Amino acid sequence: MTNLLEVQHASKRFGSFTALHDVSIQVPQGSIFGLLGPNGAGKTTLIRIVNQITLPDQGAVYLDGEPLHKEHIKDIGYLPEERGLYKSMKVGEQALYLAQLKGLSKKEAKERLKYWFDKFEITHWWNKKIQELSKGMAQKVQFIVTVLHRPKLLIFDEPFSGFDPINANIIKDEILQLRDEGATVIFSTHRMESVEELCDHIALINKSKKILEGKVSDIKREFKTNTYEVGLIAENNDALFAELTDKFDVGPADFKTIDDQLKLKITLDKNTPSNEFLGFLSSKAQVMRFNEVIPTVNEIFIKTITENE
Repeated sequence: MTNLLEVQHASKRFGSFTALHDVSIQVPQGSIFGLLGPNGAGKTTLIRIVNQITLPDQGAVYLDGEPLHKEHIKDIGYLPEERGLYKSMKVGEQALYLAQLKGLSKKEAKERLKYWFDKFEITHWWNKKIQELSKGMAQKVQFIVTVLHRPKLLIFDEPFSGFDPINANIIKDEILQLRDEGATVIFSTHRMESVEELCDHIALINKSKKILEGKVSDIKREFKTNTYEVGLIAENNDALFAELTDKFDVGPADFKTIDDQLKLKITLDKNTPSNEFLGFLSSKAQVMRFNEVIPTVNEIFIKTITENE
């Protein structure tokens, strides 16, 4: 898979503080790439380097195979966590101005703005001032301005901040649509459920260093522990529990049922096939539930951060 963005060995210091240390990432073309990490980890510094807001002390950045240069600004759309709209300007006037800064003609900008304003049903906001809008309303305007010039690379920093669940879902669907139309997306957020829904690849930064990167499915495969959540109905639950405890690593499981089940979480050794284990359970009880426990991105995040403290 071709990488649209490559950051190679980037480092950045501010005085005696190291914001980023020898960080390399590869963002595949046409993917949604989650950039994760605790507050102060270095994510924003990395995003600023990609946007050419600040320069790295060491390292290089390549966009679409070329060293990053000032003309690439038209190829990048950036939605910062701290929004940057001018509160006293009218919505339409400001959107036109920002679109032209990205290289669109006034005519082209008006046509594209009409499309997006109609799509979001906000045409009546055109002559309102930003200060008259709620945070969520202003967010929609900022989102439109970010994607309007159809950049190759979109960078969203906490894009759902300020949105209610309905509007957050609208923006999520738009991000997926932009990806499907060919855009590459870097997505920075603390909302791990959004990472689960959207991201194909992730990188985790902690204390200025990258500590994890890869395809989400590959990372989950690496972190899974061959553990299964089972629900069983047996003639004698106590006897079955004692037998299972003697043979396997057994703990309690917490899931809802409408009948009285023995609910367990069982970890197998790597040499025990799951179908063999299921056959064993079926010989002992009625198997009502049998699910492999796959770690969530949030669980992987916490485990990796904790182990690297």
